[in-house]
Amino acid sequence: MATLVMALRLIGRLVNDVVSFVIFSALDVLDVFLCFVYKLADYALEAEWRPCYCSNSPKDMITSSGKILVSENGGSKVVFLCSSKLQLDDISDTLYFRPSLASEISRSTVRELRRHKAERGTTFTINSTIIEMLQEKIGGRQAKLSTCWSDCDCKTCSGWSSPGVPPRDTLFVRAEGATAPVEDVLFIHGFISSSELWTETVFPNFSEEARSKYRFIAIDLLGFGRSPKPGDSLYTLREHVDMIERSVLEPFKVGSFHIVAHSLGSILAIALAVKYPGAVKSLTLIAPPYFPVPKGEQGTQYVLRRVAPRRVWPMMAFGSSVACWYEHISRTICLLICKNHRVWEFIFKLVTRNRFRTFLMDGFFCHTHNAAWHTLHNIICGSGGKLDGYLDTVRDQLNCEVTVFHGSADVLLPVECSHAVKSKIPRANVKVVQDKDHITILVGREKTFARELEAIWRKTQTMKLKEL
Repeated sequence: MATLVMALRLIGRLVNDVVSFVIFSALDVLDVFLCFVYKLADYALEAEWRPCYCSNSPKDMITSSGKILVSENGGSKVVFLCSSKLQLDDISDTLYFRPSLASEISRSTVRELRRHKAERGTTFTINSTIIEMLQEKIGGRQAKLSTCWSDCDCKTCSGWSSPGVPPRDTLFVRAEGATAPVEDVLFIHGFISSSELWTETVFPNFSEEARSKYRFIAIDLLGFGRSPKPGDSLYTLREHVDMIERSVLEPFKVGSFHIVAHSLGSILAIALAVKYPGAVKSLTLIAPPYFPVPKGEQGTQYVLRRVAPRRVWPMMAFGSSVACWYEHISRTICLLICKNHRVWEFIFKLVTRNRFRTFLMDGFFCHTHNAAWHTLHNIICGSGGKLDGYLDTVRDQLNCEVTVFHGSADVLLPVECSHAVKSKIPRANVKVVQDKDHITILVGREKTFARELEAIWRKTQTMKLKEL
């Protein structure tokens, strides 16, 4: 019997590999075709070409303010040459280097060629697409506030840039709880989600005691929900963190605070904790996308292949693979779903009459392709070379409580991600919730999770009293 089971698994794996190769090879061709379609459509409807990452031909170009993208031996950085300081802001090379599935068959040969190329010396290339996007922000040009024709222009999605209204340069923030809080709690949602992930689940389930002590602050990240979705943004880690500072920490005069983050938001939470080591009292991460990069591997490309393995099964892996690998196919999905989200919302409300599904769909619909594409690559994939250092800082320089929750049935981000966090931060408390996936780790157990959070915050207060 055991031999039969092993044989069936081997056959299933082989079938999955073969079907995946055929499907994704076809998607490679389709994405190239859609590139030409969108170039024609953009020019016809907006009288200009919109840059894409299909071509990364170098251009010897430097802008008037001194911003260029350089790629040095496989690592990519945007260089800001300002009059007062020099800053480096990492841009993930997965934006413009995503080899087709067929070419991956000879990946070992390509890697060997790169190794020999690297031995010959340092090389720099400039990615023309990122240069074009940066040009929108500099040289005296007006920032691109108007939505693309393929994005939704409803009040919810684009109210931040409505005609006649001064463009908002801060995130959408929802605050509840104490008016004179002892401490604040910042909630950060994950990819293609919104603040409603928190305000419709755990917020109503906090105890009166917690509401009297804490101020709960939930945000829509840059590019998502009701927050601004600038067309000229590259949605880098720096931009996301800066917007959180400008929208929450400064206007709310936040002193000490706790952070609760889901999925992609965990990366931003860790970056904030590193930037404010003395202010963060606890760090609660739910399904963090942390993949330790093996020695010799390029971090961004390794994380891309772990998050998006280009397999048709499980379906979650298929969805993440399409979103990560295919710029124009994912834009088509946004065109069909996000632009017409009011129709889809009506259908879901009519058919399901399920509030949880409704608010999850609201978060899923309200974003632009530009925001989702760049956030996915620059935060999740781009963190491949950063998170190790950030986690080392949390371990060595922060005294905050670290708690990690993960569902045992999570097929998008395996539970090994949380155990890897534990290996970097031994004091971290990892709680694996049985039979819960990437969403049901929170949705469906709201009351339980609210009590778990309150217990974490009480523990930090007890530890603080003992120190005094």
